[in-house]
Amino acid sequence: MKTLKSTLLLFLFVPLIKPAPPSQEDSRIIYDYGTDNFEESLFSRDYEDKSLDGKSIKEKETTIIIPDEKGFQLQKDESTKPLSPKKENDEMPTCLLCVCLSGSVYCEEVDIDAVPPLPKESAYLYARFNKIKKLTAKDFADIPNLRRLDFTGNLIEDIEDGTFSKLSLLEELTLAENQLLKLPVLPPKLTLFNAKYNKIKSRGIKANTFKKLNNLSFLYLDHNALESVPLNLPESLRVIHLQFNNITSITDDTFCKANDTSYIRDRIEEIRLEGNPIILGKHPNSFICLKRLPVGSYI
Repeated sequence: MKTLKSTLLLFLFVPLIKPAPPSQEDSRIIYDYGTDNFEESLFSRDYEDKSLDGKSIKEKETTIIIPDEKGFQLQKDESTKPLSPKKENDEMPTCLLCVCLSGSVYCEEVDIDAVPPLPKESAYLYARFNKIKKLTAKDFADIPNLRRLDFTGNLIEDIEDGTFSKLSLLEELTLAENQLLKLPVLPPKLTLFNAKYNKIKSRGIKANTFKKLNNLSFLYLDHNALESVPLNLPESLRVIHLQFNNITSITDDTFCKANDTSYIRDRIEEIRLEGNPIILGKHPNSFICLKRLPVGSYI
């Protein structure tokens, strides 16, 4: 009977008994475990997101940095232009030493001793006050458009035959203040020839040197060693400077025509003969065709 009562009492009190709360240590373990799972879950999701984002970014970067072959070729064509090939007539050494400007080459006082290579389009060369001693046919062989050459103040003693033969457009040639003893064959279209202050003698000028120069207007041969006035001077001449030579004689045919008293040389504006050992007054018939008497000594 007592046993039965004890059993009944036990069933009555069991529902009233609550399980003891977990200890702090157990709670920490469970909490830590749960947190670790949560962080691991977050980390895993974040890693996946970053992986996806990274993959997307990588794909975008790949598209930007490595374009397709056609696009790259187009961009290359637009941004990169090939350098133009160097022209045959591009003579940079000459144009660095001298000044090249619109067909004109200025090589003045640069101590050159020979004609430098010139651009093919050169029309005017000014090579004054240098140390050039000789002019050759090769100097101008490939420069057909030259119209003016000026070699004032050099040391030129010799000019090869044919040096100016291919310069069919040359209009002005200045060889003043050099060491010339004779004149070369001159190009046919010259309008001005200047060889003053040289050492030219009459035997250094051939009889036909000026005969065919039908455009020649200005002739400067003063301050040389001429013994006579050059022969066959063209009708086109306007100015003739022969002062300060060694001219000792003049004939009736020097400027005029002895057999034609009606002949008038109306183009000549100036003839200078002062400084020569000649008395012009002794040769009155030598100037009857001129509008103006030559400058010089008449007594």
